This record gives sequence, C-alpha cells and structure tokens, in this order.
Amino acid sequence: MTSPPVTRLILYAKDVEGMVRFYESHFGYKARQLVSDRIVELVPDGAGLRLMLHPASKAARQGQSAVKIVFDVADVAAFCTQAAQKGLQFGPIHKAEGYSFANAKDPSGNSISVSSRAFVTGI
Repeated sequence: MTSPPVTRLILYAKDVEGMVRFYESHFGYKARQLVSDRIVELVPDGAGLRLMLHPASKAARQGQSAVKIVFDVADVAAFCTQAAQKGLQFGPIHKAEGYSFANAKDPSGNSISVSSRAFVTGI
C-alpha cells in the first residue's frame, strides 16, 4: 500500500484573521475561503503543506497541542533577520547535525520552526 501524503493541517484559532495576516506576511501563504465555509485555507506559494484555520471554541486552550509546524529555509539566520524586520521574533538559532533551526509561536500559540534540515544530504 502506498502511504497517502499529508497535505493539510488544521489549526484551531480564536483570531483567524490574525493568523491569516501572520502566515501571509511571514511565510507567503495566500488565504482562500469558500463563501459558506468557516475554514480558511492557507495555500503556500509553491509546493508544501496547506494550513486550514478553523475557528476555535471559546473553551479551547490555544497552543496546547504537541504539534510544531516546520518551514524549510536554506539560511535560518537570514530568514530570522528578515522575520524580525516584520515583527516576528524567533528564539536562538540552534545547531544540530549539519543543519540549524529556530523556534517561535504563531498568534494562537502554536509552535513553529524554521529549519535547514531539508537541505542536508543524507537525511
């Protein structure tokens, strides 16, 4: 059996409009929404995972899940510098086996990371 690809991730958000602005501004996503649908789908400029923003219930706790969204970038330091100029502060850049990464949170408290791991050969 062939493994089905993961192509979408649902994020529950109390401030859907803020999340749209965040992912459009910092990661180049474009929002799409059907007229009668509560879900806003964020589509990347090229290949990649689509993010589906679903309005969270009033009782939902934001940022409490064990999920981290990882964005592949060739130069983590350069990306973090550009992000800071637009108001997104990443934590320290960590060095690993031939790659680096840095972490931050989106407006709903979900963990996000930028990582150069995808550009390391042999992984």
